[in-house]
Amino acid sequence: MAIAAGRGYIGGMAMYPPPFEDHRLQRRRFRRIPVRTLAPNLITLLALAAGLTSIRLAFEGRFELALAAIVFAAVLDGIDGRLARLLKGTSRFGAELDSLADFVNFGVAPALILYFWGLHDLKSAGWIAAMVFAICVGLRLARFNVMMDDRDRPVWTGNFFVGVPAPAGAITVLLPIYLTFLGLAPSQFLIWATLAYTLLIASLLVSRLPVFSGKRIGTRVLPELVVPLIVVVILSIALLIAYPWALLTAGTLAYLLGLPLGWLSYRHYERRSQQSKTDAPPVAAERVVPPVAGMVRPSEKDGPPSRLN
Repeated sequence: MAIAAGRGYIGGMAMYPPPFEDHRLQRRRFRRIPVRTLAPNLITLLALAAGLTSIRLAFEGRFELALAAIVFAAVLDGIDGRLARLLKGTSRFGAELDSLADFVNFGVAPALILYFWGLHDLKSAGWIAAMVFAICVGLRLARFNVMMDDRDRPVWTGNFFVGVPAPAGAITVLLPIYLTFLGLAPSQFLIWATLAYTLLIASLLVSRLPVFSGKRIGTRVLPELVVPLIVVVILSIALLIAYPWALLTAGTLAYLLGLPLGWLSYRHYERRSQQSKTDAPPVAAERVVPPVAGMVRPSEKDGPPSRLN
């Protein structure tokens, strides 16, 4: 028996290489994933952890920390997408993970917080309101994912959301709890008003109302505005830490009052788009030359036109 070049020979007959030497059977190596793709996904997972923690805190009756976790998740949700676009680390996996995290953070978690806080006093009616809100968030996210694949929409529609976005819906639906932390006494009337308010915000989530997104605002800042912008950001963070419930209440009311402005802006864009189509010059039609006796109409395949007889 002779062995040569990794292939066995027995009695002058060649044998196939053993299975562990067959390159087709080798273990497939996974492609390395760049860090710029992992960073946004890690932020999304951190936001998901905050949303799940808020559910536990609400179950334990620690509603201040539960609301803080929801606000923290909303801040992280605004960072991960921008970071992915900045690092050019967007991926289909990241988009799906972000949608699932948003459903938990801004659909399930706020609904359970409201239910544990006061809607449970209304028994089945309170649970139905919380469940409807969570379902509407899921429907809104599904519609958003479908509309992202629509390439026929005008470019200017990217300035608007269709319906209230999920993070804003989660922050606004918690307004009754903010008011109680500011000193409003809980009552049966407040609980019923919270049920009606929850259903109202749920309807805004799945509505066709145009809402200004702000995603296409320029990413570059003028040099003279850098210092004022830093001061505004620091001041906002300080106010959120020192007066969280007053700032959240004021921000929620300002957002709800500003919804009609988004609708008016959308109509303005729509009128300008229709006007530009109307004012566009018509396409010149091909001039048809009437046939003349003794002349043969040239054809594209005949080459140069025929002479007159």
